[in-house]
Amino acid sequence: MKQLVKIWVLVFVMVMGGALPPQVTGKNTVTSQWCAKAKSKKKSKKNKKKDKKNKKKSKKSNKSYMASPLVSLPTIGQTTTTATVSASHNALMAVGTPKGMSNQVLNYKTIRVNYNPTYRIPNCVAYELTATMVDMADAPGHENRKSYNYAKDNSVKSCPENWEYRGSGYSRGHMAPAMDMRWDKTAMSQCFYMTNMCPQDTKLNNDHWRVLEEKVHRWAKRDKRLMVYTGPIMGKNPKMIGKDKQNIAVPDAFFKVIYAPEQGRAIAFIYENKPCPGNISKYAVTVAEVERRTGLTFSSAIPKRQCNIDDWQ
Repeated sequence: MKQLVKIWVLVFVMVMGGALPPQVTGKNTVTSQWCAKAKSKKKSKKNKKKDKKNKKKSKKSNKSYMASPLVSLPTIGQTTTTATVSASHNALMAVGTPKGMSNQVLNYKTIRVNYNPTYRIPNCVAYELTATMVDMADAPGHENRKSYNYAKDNSVKSCPENWEYRGSGYSRGHMAPAMDMRWDKTAMSQCFYMTNMCPQDTKLNNDHWRVLEEKVHRWAKRDKRLMVYTGPIMGKNPKMIGKDKQNIAVPDAFFKVIYAPEQGRAIAFIYENKPCPGNISKYAVTVAEVERRTGLTFSSAIPKRQCNIDDWQ
């Protein structure tokens, strides 16, 4: 009886203290075998609890990851479908193209080019311009345009060569202007890709189109953030240029759509591809008019019927 009591006392000590005294830890005793079994059972239960907790934590982490956008920058010249919105770009950059329009989406660091491989010019170029970018672009030591040359994007098969515009009578007209990209070396370099160019009347390019670009530059500083969309308006049978194959299309006109998300304000401009004198108010139109003439579709967040130049001056 005393021996039985002693065993039960030792068991109680083991359960409460988590260990047994040295005198009962021998491998051949009944007590040590029972204790080892109990200890193993307790450890197994503890591990199950831990596994369950880790599984729950992992599930929660995966859910959070799936809900978060990717943040890696796309490869220069990476192509996607029109429906794909790159993680490094604002969703407002997505522009819909009409059925039958040749279109290849190129995601660069700052600009998104909807490129037309058939016409070898962009359908539309979109980018975000913030007050910070403008400050950096205008600060001493900004990137110098003279340090950059027009270049072919080698990842795009139909991209024109610089020399193909020579002798055509047209300028290589930037759709996303170098003025807005001076804040960053990569952005500046990529805006000189020929995928960002259209054949543009030289006088228009150097004069009134440039005046509009300068205004947009200033408006971005004032409004803190703008979305800018620029591209060609094509005729039914466009004139073609090109040193050898004559396969670069010349636009009839150009559009520029400007949207200020913070102010909920939008306006657009259309300039014929020729000298266009006069105040910019003469060329102001609605975003809906640009959509009608190009077949492109801009974000539903952008007001389509506004055309009040006084809201922008």
